[in-house]
Order: sequence, then C-alpha cells, then structure tokens
Amino acid sequence: MSTATAIDRVPLLDADLAVRALALSLSQTLDDAGRSGFVVGLSGGVDSALAAAIAVRASGPASVHAFHLPATESATESERIARAVAEHLGIELAVVPLAALVDGAPLAAPEAARRGNFAARMRMAILYDRAAALDALVLGTSNKSEIALGYTTLWGDMAADCWPLGDLYKTQVLDLARAVGLPGAVVERPPSAELWDGQTDEGELGFTYGQADLVLCAYLEGRRRPEEIAGPGIDGDTVARVLDRVRRNAFKRRLPWIPKLTTRTVGHDFLHPRAWRGPA
Repeated sequence: MSTATAIDRVPLLDADLAVRALALSLSQTLDDAGRSGFVVGLSGGVDSALAAAIAVRASGPASVHAFHLPATESATESERIARAVAEHLGIELAVVPLAALVDGAPLAAPEAARRGNFAARMRMAILYDRAAALDALVLGTSNKSEIALGYTTLWGDMAADCWPLGDLYKTQVLDLARAVGLPGAVVERPPSAELWDGQTDEGELGFTYGQADLVLCAYLEGRRRPEEIAGPGIDGDTVARVLDRVRRNAFKRRLPWIPKLTTRTVGHDFLHPRAWRGPA
C-alpha cells in the first residue's frame, strides 16, 4: 500500500510574480508576432476577465479589444458583468450577438451540446475576423484544468494564438483574480460557458473544479498513481472519473495526426523556438 500523503491544496502562487511573468510573456508574444494588440472574448466569467487583465498589464488598455458574444441562451447578467470588467480594466467592449448565426445554422441534430459547440466555434470565428481587422492576436482563455480535462471545444475555445492561463489550475485562476482586484461579481460567479440554458461547468463535469484540481495536481505535478491520489474529500470514484476525462480527451491536446513519410515532419522533427524569425 502506498504511503504517499494526500494533496489537500493546489500550490499557492506568488500572485504578483505570476502576473508579471505572464504579462511579460504576452508582451514578448505580441512583439514576436509583430501585431499591435489583443482581441479577447469577455464572457462575464473569471477566466476571460483575468486573461484580459494580464493583457492590459502587458500592452496597455488601448491595445486590448474586448467582445461579448452572447448565444441565444446567454444571460443578460453576463453582459452586465462583462461591461463591469471592461470598465474596471479601462478597455472598450463591443457586443456581437450570435443568435442569427446559431439559430439559422442547418445543424444535423438539435442536441444542446452540439448546438453549444457550434456557438463556441462561431465565437472564435468572429474573434478571428475582428483580430484580422485590428491587426491583433486572439487571446485564449482556457485554463490548465479545462485543457487537461478536455473540457473545451476543438476550433472553439481551443482556437487561440496564446493561452496565458494555460498553466494555471482553475483554483489558481480564482486566486490570481482576487489578488489583482477583479470585481467580486466575476470572481464568485459559478463557471459556465452558457452554451445552453442552465448549463454550468461543474454540473456537466459531475465534480467540482476544487476536486478536479486536487486530482490533476497530484497526477501531473506529483506524478502520483491513481490509487495514491484518493484522500479527504476525494474518493476513488472521483479520481477515476477525472483521470478518465484526461485520457479520453488526449487527442484535443495534440496537433492533428500526420502519418510520417519524410525525415522532417511538421510538429515532430521540424520544431523551432517560440520566438523564431530565422531560417529552419
């Protein structure tokens, strides 16, 4: 039997250092790409609010262009909170309703999840169009918990030019959001992509982000075996369900598979630094 001690909290970060490091990374990314700013979908949730705050720290409020993109089911409360966040950060917010795109789409089936995924992809299509017009990069808002769990939509929220929150667990996102002084309404709001009426992240997942983060932290950072992870507040069934999602959604974390025929395959042998402007 393992004698490993259960992990009872995701590690605390030095909030000021983490935000400064992430802002510096975004600033360098913007410079490497030769673009003039960032475009972000401000949903009324904490992830997009923190991503926008870091982008403002990186390049200034005039360089961050926020858009609220409500689907038909999106609550008006989301727009109110998105406006409050934009005002708090000193950035402009434009509202682009998706009802015409989503309601008129000839979908093969009307299931809520499929319609929700379609709405997520339309959001990113709009953001990339706006980014092209504004000479900007699209700021991703997915966090480490969502990416690991595969709680994302391919070519929806997975489509972005940079992920400033990609190495932050959801509970760490909340910690940083409080530390940088984001409005309480966005920090304390139950997480939801609002892709259909009444949808919440934790309701759909079947466990809380707090539970998921303990499992993920033990598994990814602690390199614990599944049987070593269960502890106070985390039973074996929860561990199994979290790690099953990690395994089943591994394909979302990879580039599309390329059968290898040559000696330098893109994404396998043909690799380069993030900041690269020279020859191969």
